[in-house]
Amino acid sequence: MDIFDGLTLIGGLALFLFGMNLMGGALEKRAGHRLKALLRNVTAKPLAGLTLGTGVTALMQSSSLTTVMVVGFVNSGLMTLAQSVFIIYGANLGAAATPWILSLSGVSGGSFLLHLLKPSTFTPVLALIGVVLHNFSKSTKRKETGLVLLGFAVLMYGMEIMSGAVVDLRTDPAFTGIVAAVSNPIIGILAGTLITVVVQSSSASIGILMALSATGSIPINAAIPILMGQNIGTCISAALAAVGASKDAKRTAAIHFLFNLLSAVILLPLYLIIYNAAGWTFGAEAVAPVEIALINTGYKLVSVLIFMPLSGLLIKLSRILVRGGAEDAVLLDERLLATPSVALEQCLNVERDMAELAAKGVRTAMSQFFEYNAKTAEKIESWEKKVDEYEDKLGSYLVKLSSCELLRRDAVTVSQLLRCLSDFERVSDHSVTILRSAGELKEKKTGFSPAAEAELKVAFAATDELLEKTNAAFCRGDGQAAVEVEPLCKVISGLCEKIRAAHVERLTTGDCKIETGFVLIDILTAIERIGGHASNIAGCVLEIGKQELDLHEYLHLVRHGTEYEKRFADYRKKYSIK
Repeated sequence: MDIFDGLTLIGGLALFLFGMNLMGGALEKRAGHRLKALLRNVTAKPLAGLTLGTGVTALMQSSSLTTVMVVGFVNSGLMTLAQSVFIIYGANLGAAATPWILSLSGVSGGSFLLHLLKPSTFTPVLALIGVVLHNFSKSTKRKETGLVLLGFAVLMYGMEIMSGAVVDLRTDPAFTGIVAAVSNPIIGILAGTLITVVVQSSSASIGILMALSATGSIPINAAIPILMGQNIGTCISAALAAVGASKDAKRTAAIHFLFNLLSAVILLPLYLIIYNAAGWTFGAEAVAPVEIALINTGYKLVSVLIFMPLSGLLIKLSRILVRGGAEDAVLLDERLLATPSVALEQCLNVERDMAELAAKGVRTAMSQFFEYNAKTAEKIESWEKKVDEYEDKLGSYLVKLSSCELLRRDAVTVSQLLRCLSDFERVSDHSVTILRSAGELKEKKTGFSPAAEAELKVAFAATDELLEKTNAAFCRGDGQAAVEVEPLCKVISGLCEKIRAAHVERLTTGDCKIETGFVLIDILTAIERIGGHASNIAGCVLEIGKQELDLHEYLHLVRHGTEYEKRFADYRKKYSIK
């Protein structure tokens, strides 16, 4: 093997890595909703966690991506340390799918069927289909499918180039000496670990091993420890992701490392004992690519079976390695920006929490007029500060997310979140306005007249329902609730006008005091503005459902029609004052 063969090998590896990244990125976009389902379906049940980890990794063709996601989930508080263990097991098991695909490079035979299975036969066809779909299709999904096919074709072409570059190594004395050295189990594990750490991909390092196996010079007893080392080396991605993360996120990376390290510590001696005791001779035979895939799958499967009942032990060991108590979860973890669809799901969860907290603040502030409590008032102000924090961090995070490559539907959702963000923050601000009005009455030891209080209760009840409808529309995507927001807003606006007029009449008769009038005006203004923000949010939800972003068009359509008039009449009857 001369320098030109070495350059060819490096070029093949570069194409392999590029194809892997291209295919993985396209699959992430194509299957983003499945990644979102991972967040919604995380469970402590071992088999469910194992299935999720296996499925996502097999789908994305990358255990590193899955484990980095898991570190991000734990760091954000979306997943517990105990839940992460089974996802990690599944990620290791799901990674066994890639070598089976790569083993197609070793298919040989003269039959027509076997010839079809050779990468040199189907790769050009897949590449052509991928180019046609990506360049000439208008459908986003088809374009993404085209990128998946192109990535796979480039990956397999890189594999073919690597195999061709090393074909002459079987007669190279230097290479024979290296093979003899890695046949030593310890050296083999170290070599597999080092290669995987350097290329940052266990799939790529296994691809290199499969390419070398095409020379017919790699014995089985050398391949096994190398495979074990490759599984240890793949932990580098999770370890790097855990830098600067919370204690539990670091423990998650430690569990991933411990699982792969202890699997090798347990199974390698066991293999050597059985091998020597039985006097097997197959270990000296050359390993084929399909045998590498088979050994890799068997090794991972046995490892998972061993450690499934020992998950508690791994958690304890991780706590020994990473000492310290619990830490607050990171609100929005930038590690998840590597998988935009998952990062978007996290943003949705945070803004939903923000919406619920803003509504809770308004409801609690309204109750202060009837039973003022200083501790409750402090809670309302703390909630408002938390909503402000949400707006600041979520706004910055969404801007970063918008710069990532997003599907059209995800880009529209980011726009929705950005538009609604300030509305929720303003709703929360009005909770403090209402609270301070209640505090002012408490401080002055005064109150509204019975008539004014009764009218306010009606306005508060309508506002309460408005907040419920608005949050149902935003948090649960309830289109029916969104449609009902606008007529209810109009009813509340009319209520506020009537209450103002009634207050002026009571001023002339002496039933209301001037000092309470200013407080009443502040409250009614806050309620009306809450209605305006609710209208913006509901309109945005309905527009997103139509993949449109024209609030004025929405308001024109929703305010003209018999359905709107009927809802308006029903709400006006429900929330009427004398």
